[in-house]
Amino acid sequence: MLKFVILVPQEVETTIATLSSSMTITSLATSTSTLPQTTTTTATTTTTQQSGWFRTGSMNNVRERHTASLLTNGKVLVIGGLYNADPTIGELYDPSSGTWIITGSINNAREGHAACILENGQVLVAGGANGGNLNTAELYDPSTGMWSTTGHMNHPRDGHTISLLTNGQVLVTGGLNGLGALNSAELYNPLIGTWTLINTMNNARYGHTASLLTNGNVLVTGGYNNLVGLHSAELYDSSTGIWTTTGNMNYARERHTASLLINEKVLVTGGYNNLSATNTAELYDPSSGTWTITGSMNHAREQHTASLLRNGIVLITGGRGHS
Repeated sequence: MLKFVILVPQEVETTIATLSSSMTITSLATSTSTLPQTTTTTATTTTTQQSGWFRTGSMNNVRERHTASLLTNGKVLVIGGLYNADPTIGELYDPSSGTWIITGSINNAREGHAACILENGQVLVAGGANGGNLNTAELYDPSTGMWSTTGHMNHPRDGHTISLLTNGQVLVTGGLNGLGALNSAELYNPLIGTWTLINTMNNARYGHTASLLTNGNVLVTGGYNNLVGLHSAELYDSSTGIWTTTGNMNYARERHTASLLINEKVLVTGGYNNLSATNTAELYDPSSGTWTITGSMNHAREQHTASLLRNGIVLITGGRGHS
């Protein structure tokens, strides 16, 4: 059974008591001395923040290639994955108690799928694999804990990306089907629950990344095209539905991460470079469409995670190394 480990600031309270004394002496002609003494105690409490790792509750099921989605109520929904005794079971993590509870079961078991939070707070899960690649999609309603089926994608796909656009629709790109990498893309309309094929990408790819930029465009980077890892990148303009190529990355990579930074640039880290896992990183500047190499990570890794923290720092965890 696997356990979650969470990095949080931990409060440590230190109370320091400062004693101050005052003494009054009155001398009389009778040589009698009166020594009234007043003592004042002041307590000062200082709270400091310390970061550290601590264990939290274990999931009810072992999983790999699952998804985890932060709901609007602050809980985390985990669904699908491999090595699960019942792969349809969903679980909810409550950060306030550090515990997991079973929630509604998904209609189709799946791993390698994609999930995103819609504007109405529901979770859309699409594609993945269960023996073969899937084109099915489902919706999770946090208010009821129940799953309902929605429209099927036009193509089964695994290892694809999913992005919520600024217009409320959902963009799915690439992935893998039974024949190989896909260059197809489609849009999901939550209002009517249907998928529409749109213009294809310039390159077929899976194991790539998709990042929603501040201008509303989607940046797709890297991936694998059945033959080699890719260093190409392209942009989807949601206002026109057109794909355009942009500057190539300096290194080919798949199963990497891409993070939109607070300065509106995109940080790409790690991945597999056709030979092994890599520790390289680079920055994409949307204003110029170019990539710049930045500092390398301390460890080469692929299939890792990257999280943008509130202070603008990117936290990289786990993955696979050279072996």
